[in-house]
Amino acid sequence: MAESGASPLPPSPSAHSPLFRAEQFVWLTARVLEQRLFAYHFLHGGADPVETALDAYRNGDGGYGHALKPDLRGPVSQPLHTAHALRVLDAVGRCGGQRVERVCRYLTSVSTKDGALPVVHPGQRGYPAAPYLPVEDDPGSELLATGPVVGVLHRNEVWHAWLFRATDFCWQAVQSLEKSHPYEIRAAVAFLDSAPDRARAEAAADRLGRLVRQQRLVALDPDRLTEFPVPSGYAPAEHHFPHDYARSPQSLARAWFTDDEMSRSLDFLAAQQQDDGGWPVRRRRWSPAPALEARSLVTIEALHTLRAYGRAIG
Repeated sequence: MAESGASPLPPSPSAHSPLFRAEQFVWLTARVLEQRLFAYHFLHGGADPVETALDAYRNGDGGYGHALKPDLRGPVSQPLHTAHALRVLDAVGRCGGQRVERVCRYLTSVSTKDGALPVVHPGQRGYPAAPYLPVEDDPGSELLATGPVVGVLHRNEVWHAWLFRATDFCWQAVQSLEKSHPYEIRAAVAFLDSAPDRARAEAAADRLGRLVRQQRLVALDPDRLTEFPVPSGYAPAEHHFPHDYARSPQSLARAWFTDDEMSRSLDFLAAQQQDDGGWPVRRRRWSPAPALEARSLVTIEALHTLRAYGRAIG
């Protein structure tokens, strides 16, 4: 008999299924937050334990720090950490109320003069950070940081004064893109998928899809990767595939790819699960701890994507 107050979980998925193998990897290597998220998404766990684990990363200024995003270490709040926190809250249906009001006050305090977010706030100086996230004294606004935040707030019908200028920035940034790179495109998609003006979003997404194909920012055939160059500054294996842009069939980016292209991409994603049950991180490895912590994040993301497209995982 279970102890009073225990939190029993349902039986684990079928042994040797992708989900079972991923579960073993998560229990072995993941932080408490990712363990709670995995339980929420795949083992019928509750939202309260996820939110409790996330609170450990929250600072008094309303932002989040403490290496919530593994590539930025140290205690200070950062836009990228806070964007990740919002995605977690969104995933468990808790993106609203006073907690999000505090987040928006933090976003206001770290915004640049045009009302949007830098990738890295100067407060990071003195703490370890990935070399591809340089700390600048006077950073500019970036779609990379702002787009996902604006997208998740609109998706949850949040109203806050910060959103007005930040939304205008995202529209201007998306519609002026002429040359880009995969992570910026993904940030644009995160914005467009939830932007309130759907007709404008669909038109902008259609243009971005043509840009992605013309500039060969997507590896359309995993068996012929030499034909798809990795962008300058990326790791040698840091290709982006159709499933990286269209995380679910509902994404506007899904229209960018044929059924065959998406099927090959998902086949490749499923085959990338490694012997230990986790998925690999394709970014440049700069330190062991961030690399290990990031693997549980990409593992949960891979399972989400496969399930969203109806692929059997467990």
